[in-house]
Amino acid sequence: MTRHGPEPVRVRVLTRVGCHLCETAEQVVATVCAEQGVGWEAVDIDRAPDADDLLDEHGEEIPVTFVDGVLHDYWRVDPSRLAAALGR
Repeated sequence: MTRHGPEPVRVRVLTRVGCHLCETAEQVVATVCAEQGVGWEAVDIDRAPDADDLLDEHGEEIPVTFVDGVLHDYWRVDPSRLAAALGR
């Protein structure tokens, strides 16, 4: 798990090593969260303490983005939509 920005972390991205969509999603999340002054974290789904549960639930949807603990996006992150969700 890698944390970025201020606490509390509001955005969580489930990623996987070698996933090109994950790299793009992390870049979008990093940019939007920096603009909004929001903390975020990237979690490797294969190495997380709750990996079995995460893989069962989201293994085919990587990357998966959560905002305030609620599923927000999977596969791709729309920057405008993420910014709007963080502005609520």
